[in-house]
Amino acid sequence: MDSSVIQRKKVAVIGGGLVGSLQACFLAKRHFQIDVYEAREDTRVATFTRGRSINLALSHRGRQALKAVGLEDQIVSQGIPMRARMIHSLSGKKSAIPYGTKSQYILSVSRENLNKDLLTAAEKYPNVKMHFNHRLLKCNPEEGMITVLGSDKVPKDVTCDLIVGCDGAYSTVRSHLMKKPRFDYSQQYIPHGYMELTIPPKNGDYAMEPNYLHIWPRNTFMMIALPNMNKSFTCTLFMPFEEFEKLLTSNDVVDFFQKYFPDAIPLIGEKLLVQDFFLLPAQPMISVKCSSFHFKSHCVLLGDAAHAIVPFFGQGMNAGFEDCLVFDELMDKFNNDLSLCLPVFSRLRIPDDHAISDLSMYNYIEVTFSRIRYHEAVQRWHWQKKVINKGLFFLGSLIAISSTYLLIHYMSPRPFLRLRRPWNWIAHFRNTTCFPAKAMDSLEQISNLISR
Repeated sequence: MDSSVIQRKKVAVIGGGLVGSLQACFLAKRHFQIDVYEAREDTRVATFTRGRSINLALSHRGRQALKAVGLEDQIVSQGIPMRARMIHSLSGKKSAIPYGTKSQYILSVSRENLNKDLLTAAEKYPNVKMHFNHRLLKCNPEEGMITVLGSDKVPKDVTCDLIVGCDGAYSTVRSHLMKKPRFDYSQQYIPHGYMELTIPPKNGDYAMEPNYLHIWPRNTFMMIALPNMNKSFTCTLFMPFEEFEKLLTSNDVVDFFQKYFPDAIPLIGEKLLVQDFFLLPAQPMISVKCSSFHFKSHCVLLGDAAHAIVPFFGQGMNAGFEDCLVFDELMDKFNNDLSLCLPVFSRLRIPDDHAISDLSMYNYIEVTFSRIRYHEAVQRWHWQKKVINKGLFFLGSLIAISSTYLLIHYMSPRPFLRLRRPWNWIAHFRNTTCFPAKAMDSLEQISNLISR
């Protein structure tokens, strides 16, 4: 596509959060005219409001997206490597479980600072303009029109060639797409809420080991802590709402922590614990799925607007960043042709983003809040990996042997009678191993197809 045509293309990015500001950087590099509309005030000049997670886990996927816009080194330099999980038992014993090899780690990064850096990076492009305190009222992608309401309280119609919905789990852009035919949508609130607490520095240093994701698993609830650059830790308490509702007084809170998190009380301090606990109510967690992620060549959803997930796989932000990277790669492939890029983006990302949503929910149900002991959960995970690997090996061997059998069968006038049919081997294998029944059924179906 000719660069002069690209320059005339106008893009409205709805949402100036992490994904919206990153996507503005990607699109600005392609010389589109970008207008970012954010309902909140500029976080770089506003006092930060408590109630949103103030640090996040940045994984390899997220770093790759930041690298593509030249921001990886800057962001990584402000993050703290977490090389393992540190499990805190009820007795106070601590056990480290590495993420992988010594060179593998995830980063604890400040959400506030990351958002500020992304906004500043986007604004450096001359073809990007930020509009804070601008709320989306209407979205009509078929006519290339949005209506926004600024601080002057006067609705303003804006024309554009592409609307990019990066406005979070409660996306206004998505709510307009839901009125279109064949647009699928589902949401699920889980019974648990979350609340943020703080472990302050101790004698000017970290009160715990800094290079870990600290976890206090306690049956139906848990607490985690991520390190901050200012030597503090941000703690997040996940618990059923009905349990939060039982803690009505300061004594209730202190007694609860004495019972379930006794080692955390001296780290947080009783006064700060009570203060933070009653600062804001517990917040809900929602899982959102939709399909498609686009509407013709005029509108696309990215990040939580397309696939909000519960936080128990630690990939929400990273999946959103990867959306931006995949979109950019497709724009390369299709030479900035939105009519080709958007449908392929939906086809590629919907299976992946739905899968990470399912994995997050699986972690929530089967591991994080089950009564299984944490080390047993890890053992089960390793066992599942072994089963999968053995299954793949067996399937490969089966295909190879079946192919050999068929070759001999059709080349020789008298097939070797000593060779058993592949489905007989499966029956024998089924009766002598503990391989999952569903997997065995699948293998049997494959064998039947091969032998026909």
